[in-house]
Amino acid sequence: MGKAAIILAAGAGTRMKSALPKVLHPVAGLPMLGHVIAGLRGAGVDRIVVVTAPDAHEVRDYAGKMGAAHVVQDRQLGTGHAAAAAASALKDFQGSVLIAYGDMPLVTAKTYSDALAAGDGGMALVGFRPKDAAAYGRVLLNAKAHVERIVEYKDASPAERQTKLCNAGMLVADAQAFFALAAKLDNKNAQGEFYLTDIPAMAGKDGIACALVEIGEVEAMGVNSRAELAMAECHMQQRLRGLALATGVGMTAPETVYLCHDTRLDSDVTVEPFVVFGPGVAVASGARIRSHSHLEGARIGPGAVIGPFARLRPGTVIGPNAHVGNFVEVKNTNLGDGAKANHLTYLGDADVGAGANIGAGTITCNYDGFTKARTKIGAGAFIGSDTALVAPVTVGDGAITAAGSVITKDVAADALAVARGAQIEKPGWAKSFRARQTQKKDKT
Repeated sequence: MGKAAIILAAGAGTRMKSALPKVLHPVAGLPMLGHVIAGLRGAGVDRIVVVTAPDAHEVRDYAGKMGAAHVVQDRQLGTGHAAAAAASALKDFQGSVLIAYGDMPLVTAKTYSDALAAGDGGMALVGFRPKDAAAYGRVLLNAKAHVERIVEYKDASPAERQTKLCNAGMLVADAQAFFALAAKLDNKNAQGEFYLTDIPAMAGKDGIACALVEIGEVEAMGVNSRAELAMAECHMQQRLRGLALATGVGMTAPETVYLCHDTRLDSDVTVEPFVVFGPGVAVASGARIRSHSHLEGARIGPGAVIGPFARLRPGTVIGPNAHVGNFVEVKNTNLGDGAKANHLTYLGDADVGAGANIGAGTITCNYDGFTKARTKIGAGAFIGSDTALVAPVTVGDGAITAAGSVITKDVAADALAVARGAQIEKPGWAKSFRARQTQKKDKT
């Protein structure tokens, strides 16, 4: 039997106060909806349907890019109505369906997997016990510890509100049985909405038992505001740092390091304080990322040293034992084995050979306002300080460029290239200049 999921993502998200749909706000560099889809894929779900609002074109586009189908909830009439909107997309599906939420990025693949297993052949609900139950819907259990019913806070009696077990929202059921029950929902409640939470009680009347899967409060967290988004980011960072440390990554101050959802750090990588990893970074064993560096879309080889205060941009490949030092920016560049760019340098659209040394203040002039061109620097080349390399240009193996040169033509291997104005000296000129200027000042 297959596994399917319906992700509810049609909420207006007005509390975010943003033109960006709520479920597309990122946590650890990935939209919240992306975290949910990734978690479901990790639980073996092969068909995913995202329920969106009519004007949520960006959400539907993103769902499509992630390989998920989508349907539109024409009117926001509650969670039960939203889930039922997916019936047409799963009309031929046989198996279990899991109802998930697009604004719950902290739910793990394990939780989705556990819920699917618990609901196989019946029904399962995911619940949690928060420190402050507040206005969460309460889960009421029967004598067999199965879910008897869920009561929304506004509809709950004072006694029911004393229950600490709360509804996390996720539900698993046989797909065809679920849609049959969803079609019978009514809106006779305080909100005047069709509640998904009515389904377990309806199923119980048909003899379908609803199992309970409990998770922690952090994992059950939904995001409805900027403050909650920041909190979700904090929790996700703690999770990612913990995973990195557990796999042998060294961090002297992990609470200051910001990781991305896809950051790949091998064992024995060292990350110093205040490093930020953007999407698409992989660092090989033995490399050191020094303080206050920012990396995105880069691959760093074993034994390499990056920073402090370095910036690596997308398309960068740093070879084994290479060095990128303070205030060096590298973009779309291959830095060869053991090559060094230690100070105040910009390398963009370049290929730097093994063992080359890039002097302080060097820049590759890769953009003419219309197109970009590459700079090639050979193995063992020495680029003097304050050299401007005007692409497209090649500096051969073992060549040297004199400090302060503007290199506009290819340099042959093992040659010295000097491209700067001749130095002229006028004896005594400075002394006479000062005398003239002093005389002018005295007259005024």
